[in-house]
Amino acid sequence: MSSKALIGSGVVQGSCLGPVLFLLYVNDLVDILYNYNDTKMKLYADDVKLYSNMPAACNSAGSLQNQLDRLWQWSVTWQLPISYMKCCALSIGKTSRDCLPLLLGQHVLPIVNEVSDLGIVIDNNLKFSCHVNKIVSKAHRRANLILRCFVSRDSLSLTKAFKVYVRPILEYCSVVWCPHLVKDIEAIEKVQRRFTKRLPGMQSLSYFQRLRKLGIESLELRRIRNDLLFAYKIIFGLVDTNMSDFFTTKANENRPTRGHRFKLTAPTTKNSVRYNYFSNRTMRIWNGLPADKVNFSSLSNFKRCLTMDLLACYCKVNFA
Repeated sequence: MSSKALIGSGVVQGSCLGPVLFLLYVNDLVDILYNYNDTKMKLYADDVKLYSNMPAACNSAGSLQNQLDRLWQWSVTWQLPISYMKCCALSIGKTSRDCLPLLLGQHVLPIVNEVSDLGIVIDNNLKFSCHVNKIVSKAHRRANLILRCFVSRDSLSLTKAFKVYVRPILEYCSVVWCPHLVKDIEAIEKVQRRFTKRLPGMQSLSYFQRLRKLGIESLELRRIRNDLLFAYKIIFGLVDTNMSDFFTTKANENRPTRGHRFKLTAPTTKNSVRYNYFSNRTMRIWNGLPADKVNFSSLSNFKRCLTMDLLACYCKVNFA
């Protein structure tokens, strides 16, 4: 039987009740900071994100600073120190940089060009090239480790190891960061291209032939498939999000449409980043799918219909 111990503050690290008690303790922070004026907030465990749209006139800078002041005052009141050394400011776009710096208490928040958030490296131009470089480097090391350390020289066994230990690194949250720059697309695909080339009996085959023989798909087509599956979940209400934040359906426009009745529209833009954002890039492929592939009543049936051969018909993918 364990002995009792007096805890002056905080909770025992690793305890079952620790996370629950912490969430109860910070619960009022949501009411204090939630969507104050032009500034919005996201709270996940012990991470707080404040963000605001800052046009050239910087009208929202004061609102964001007010939120930071309220956050700091809350931490002082409840004696929960903020680790300001881990705090920073990320300015996305060109017009908002002049609105900084921002203060957290007496500390000036450093302006960074990239920040890691839940495993995703977000840069100030939203091209995600930094994230691609990070995961590609990690995936190459993991793939080389498999080829060096696995005793089995069977190609199918090594491929299974690749699917379990390497591919998740390259596909985690791909809906968020899916690359549109050719150099990033090729860098990701190169991981699988090099790995399959080094398997026994595969050296003389083309990349497409290797994929067919091993029964795997290109990483680019798999990302497209993930986009379509997430779009299906949004359209049919299988995820807790507002569909209008991503798409509108042409069926709501009271005019006839060709093809299936779930055709989508998204805001038009000339900006390359917005053009390749999830809504726009997925809409272009979704609207081209045959009606019998979209009108499924369940996600599992829709998932089965999204074969790689079907996707290859609607996407420009190089298998050379």
